Amino acid sequence: MLKFAIVSLVVSLLAGAVGLTTISHVAQRISLILFGLFFLGFLLLLSLALFIDKLMQTSMLTGAGIA
Repeated sequence: MLKFAIVSLVVSLLAGAVGLTTISHVAQRISLILFGLFFLGFLLLLSLALFIDKLMQTSMLTGAGIA
């Protein structure tokens, strides 16, 4: 998804340089949306990993091993 965001950003920059402002705005919006989705997915996975780490540390401290 990040790859598509970067490609869309490049298309936006090229279209803006040529003078195609409508295409540039559309590509910029697509790039922004894709990057936002990528970033939200990253934050979700990061918080999930931290939650699982904390859960594993708590279960090891109480002696409740995972079978």
